[in-house]
Formats: sequence, structure tokens, C-alpha cells
Amino acid sequence: MNAEHRILPVPEGLAGERVDAAMARLFGLSRTRAADLINAGQVELDGAAVAKSDRVLPGAILDVTIPVEADPLEVVPEVVEGIKIIHDDDAIVVIDKPVGVAVHPSPGWTGPTVVGHLAGAGFRISTSGASERQGIVQRLDVGTSGVMVICKSEHAYSVLKNAFRQRTVDKTYHALVQGHPDPLEGTIDAPIGRHPKADYKFAVMADGRHSVTHYETLEAHRFASLLEIHLETGRTHQIRVHMAALKHPCVGDLTYGADPTLAKRCGLERQWLHAVRLGFEHPDSGEYVEYESSYPDDLARALEVIRDAH
Repeated sequence: MNAEHRILPVPEGLAGERVDAAMARLFGLSRTRAADLINAGQVELDGAAVAKSDRVLPGAILDVTIPVEADPLEVVPEVVEGIKIIHDDDAIVVIDKPVGVAVHPSPGWTGPTVVGHLAGAGFRISTSGASERQGIVQRLDVGTSGVMVICKSEHAYSVLKNAFRQRTVDKTYHALVQGHPDPLEGTIDAPIGRHPKADYKFAVMADGRHSVTHYETLEAHRFASLLEIHLETGRTHQIRVHMAALKHPCVGDLTYGADPTLAKRCGLERQWLHAVRLGFEHPDSGEYVEYESSYPDDLARALEVIRDAH
């Protein structure tokens, strides 16, 4: 681990202060951070270990090792097992994203990322935007699998970013939802905003952002229905929030009210939601292209459990 080593004598003005308070003043740390370093054994006073409540004397030597905290937004090149390359050319790379992989680094996420994989696998992404999001024109939740496109050139980035903004990209998902939506096909037009009581969730909110989801039932079974869903807008958690609002949450989606017993029966540890198709005009050739992803093993097995339940 990288660390910064700092040694300073205690000045007269801090005589009699607690060690954590003296460190906070001398090194510009918070009292909490100073106390954490003391508890971790990273602080010595005149060559001896200290407690945070010990008092300092003028001229005493404070020896502090401060670990350099990793930047949560740094892209760490790392080949991620399970990411499949569906298509690759000079403008774009289309991947099949497995569950458990975030699209890009963010505060609080320490797991694998799509951008980290592409860097580790030697793909050159040369577009504008924040370094951790270079080439990213769409996102899939960590818990959602399927097809997504990343732009490799500046031209492709601007063309496809605009296409997503103008809603000319065809985004098709399959979702296994509890029960049977009524009607069997329809449109959900309900604004989505951050959940008032849990900041990691979203909800249908009167003052939320305009959100439109189109669905049709492909298969109806005793406990659940397989839907094909076309997104008109692309809000965070949009399908999950809209289906939960209809009282038909995605099977396995415990965050949005799914039945844990049914999830367990299906062997699911995440929501049954998969990005199956993505279609758009290729940014270089202008021709319409479409890419597909088949169901991963966990979703395929869960669907068989539902099909076999009578």
C-alpha cells in the first residue's frame, strides 16, 4: 500500500493537547481520521505507540504514517472473466456484460468494471468525458446482464450519445415478473425520481423525470410472466421501478419488493432482467445494426423452474 510518512516536532502552542487533536492541527486531518490512524498503529510519539487520549509535550516527535487512499474513480486495468466481445471495429465495441460488473468506477464500488476490462484487454478508448467514463453512452445496473455498446472514437461517441438522447436507439429487454400484468401488453408512463426514504432506490414520483416503458407478454406461467420490454427513456432502474409500481416486480428483485421465497425457489440472487437486443445506426457506416445476447445460466435456470411450476 502506498503511504506518506511524516515526522514533525510538537510546537509549543499544542502543549497538553490530546494526540488526535494535535495530529488534526499539524497534518490537516479530521479528528476521526487521526483516531483511525492511531488505532491502526500508524502513529508513534517519541518512538512509542500512543493512545488517542494521550497528551503531547512540546518538542516531542510525532511520527505518522498516512496510507494514500485509492481514488475511487481510477480506472484499474483488469481483465474480467465472463465479459464477452460480441462485435469490435474502429468505432465501437459491443459486449455481453455479466451480472456483478459495474459499467465504470464510482465511489463505494470496489468490484470489476467494464471500462477496467476494456483497458486491461488492450482496447483503446479515445473519447471525451470524465476519464472513468470514456466511451460510455449507456449503462446497465451491476445486477443486470446483457448487451451494451461502448464507443472507441470521438466521432462514434458524439453520434451515439446523441442517438441515445434522441431515443433513436432500440433497447430491448426481457424481464421475468411476478404474476400477470393486466393488460398483457401496454405502456407505463410514470415519472421516476430518487426514493424519498432510501437514496439507493428510485420510485415513481410526481416530480420525477419523464419515463416511458413499453411491454408485451411473451409467456404467462402460474407464478410469473416473461415480458419483452422496449425502453423509450433510459432512467436508472427504470424497468425495475415501473414493474414494481404495477405490483409485478422482477422475480428476484428484493430491493423492489419481490417475493424472497419465489426468488429462492428459482435460485436467483438478483433481478431477472436481461438486455437481449440493441439496435442503432452504426456511427461510421450509417447502416442499421443489431446485436443480441442470450440468457445467462442463472436466468435460464430460473425461467425453467417457472415453466415447470404447475
